[in-house]
Amino acid sequence: MKLVVLGSGSRGNAFAVSSAGCWMLIDAGFGPKTLAQRARKVGVDLTKLVGIVLTHEHGDHARGAGRLARKMGCPVYASHGTLTALAHELAGTVRHRVYAHKTVSVGPFTVTACRTSHDAAEPMAFVVGSNGAKLGVALDLGRPTAAVRYLLRDVTTLLLEANHDEVMLRTGPYPPMVRDRIAGAGGHLSNRAAAELLSELCHRQMAVVVLVHLSDRCNRADLARSLVERALAARRFRGRLLVASQDTPLNPIQVGQEPGQLELGIAE
Repeated sequence: MKLVVLGSGSRGNAFAVSSAGCWMLIDAGFGPKTLAQRARKVGVDLTKLVGIVLTHEHGDHARGAGRLARKMGCPVYASHGTLTALAHELAGTVRHRVYAHKTVSVGPFTVTACRTSHDAAEPMAFVVGSNGAKLGVALDLGRPTAAVRYLLRDVTTLLLEANHDEVMLRTGPYPPMVRDRIAGAGGHLSNRAAAELLSELCHRQMAVVVLVHLSDRCNRADLARSLVERALAARRFRGRLLVASQDTPLNPIQVGQEPGQLELGIAE
């Protein structure tokens, strides 16, 4: 299984995975034109999409889902709450409900879900499996619940939100109500909280961690990386730590490969 981060941040999120000649999209937070441009740049074949899986209905995760699904003729998979919230956007598409703590097949992939703590209709975290590899996708967490911890306990590659630096959030441009929302239980995971969660989840077979959904106003890649780097080094993590970019796709990542020499930094 191969993972391609097409872009991740406050202005849009989209991730593609491939297996057995098929592609699946996790979130579609960019318009179809932008998605197509980025996909071509890194060799993602959107004509072979077997499904679009959505974490929740917010625009930075679902903006292009309906238009892309209609254009490619592929189904959309999401929770009942997400599908209901996006009923107008997804009109004319085939829709399949994803249930918490259940597994659904999407082409050659399996998708297992659990609820997350975020101020959306029914947000989900996922584990995507294929050929024995396991990819965890945990965005917009607010708080890492016991269900999220259990779902992600044995993934070999993990996309994890590191949304904000706590000092930058407190001293940044947002009004108090917005700051409270971001830092609250229904908001986003801070760098510190992401580092603490990774310290708990890290295991010998974890090969790749990608920090995603960084705020462009209240975070910096170097701050997120350095805090998480220290936490992983304390757990003797020997895999790759990458930081996703809002505007530039990452190079393809092989999901499930064995950890090698420690490689901590931002991907080219």
